[in-house]
Amino acid sequence: MTDAFPLPSASPAELGLDPAKLDLLCARIEADIAAGHHPGAQVALARHGKLGFFRSFGAARHGVPANDATLWLLYSNTKVITAAGLWALAEEGRLRLSDTIAQYLPGFEAGGKGGITFVQLLTHQAGFPSAEVPAAAWEDAALLREVVCGFQLEWEPGSSVRYHPASAHWVAAAVIRAVTGEDHRAYLRRRIIAPLGLEGELFVGVPPEVQPRTVDMHDVDGSVRMPEGTAAHRAAGIPGGGGYGTARAMAAFYQALLNGGAVAGRRILSPRMLGYAIRNYTGDRPDEYNGMPMHRGLGPHLRGETAGIRGLGDIAHPGTFGHGGVGSSYCWADPASGVSFAFLSNTRQAEEFHGARMNTLSDLAHAAIIS
Repeated sequence: MTDAFPLPSASPAELGLDPAKLDLLCARIEADIAAGHHPGAQVALARHGKLGFFRSFGAARHGVPANDATLWLLYSNTKVITAAGLWALAEEGRLRLSDTIAQYLPGFEAGGKGGITFVQLLTHQAGFPSAEVPAAAWEDAALLREVVCGFQLEWEPGSSVRYHPASAHWVAAAVIRAVTGEDHRAYLRRRIIAPLGLEGELFVGVPPEVQPRTVDMHDVDGSVRMPEGTAAHRAAGIPGGGGYGTARAMAAFYQALLNGGAVAGRRILSPRMLGYAIRNYTGDRPDEYNGMPMHRGLGPHLRGETAGIRGLGDIAHPGTFGHGGVGSSYCWADPASGVSFAFLSNTRQAEEFHGARMNTLSDLAHAAIIS
């Protein structure tokens, strides 16, 4: 872990956050742990480039208390980090997000995929939501390229919005290697994570010496999930769901996205690139996987003005953007207030519980913003 966290600390009151609402947020987390919904959790809020709240709860692994250095499986929160890698390539002129993927990954055009653009890929309109990458390809770049180029379409690209749990971001990883010559894990660390000063607390691919800090991810029945509980899975850096981090690292990452691509004097992207990436590309079209409009940007989704939204909180400002991790977590940023939020836990709960839990926690965080 790095010696100094890049965000300076301030009290909630100094940042215009109501401590009483944060107490209620913590009480809900503690009650869920006491009820057996998950062994442990971590939460953080930041505002205007300062860390205002950071707390760990319960156990990281059996008999191991969670602490500030604990690394939590981010699941699909990883997607926004991977997307930021593509944003950076676009900003550097190495690709255009309106271009087709096949222009940068020859062979991807097979099976009718030649017209799929990065915009369609990142907004879950690519047409291959069920495609899978075998574990054998996690460390085999040639096999990964072969597998993603062989993905079969399930419907015409652009005709539907349907969440791609893993497949789209494996394509992004293959593109990153094709364009840069680097493994996506090394590239994301060099280009996105390390420049923010988060290299000790945010990982897409956890090295062996750091893995003792990671949580065990549990199923609803309390058993350790597999393959998430293996060293190979932690090291793989699955680009759509295998990152690890602390809540304060994710709050800091989202502070950079709020602040035009820079935080604490560290810049990774330009304001104009972020303005292009974090906008609603799918309108109020329902996401067929989630059963509601998700207002997809090129990585995160946005609150929008529909009656409800997954994870970001009903009372969120319409411009609030973020992403969740299946059954376990959510991270978001509110451009109206400058607040970023991260909640991470170590059980993959059913959506019926997770959606309601996250709506409550996110709404408490929004309600804490009083000035």
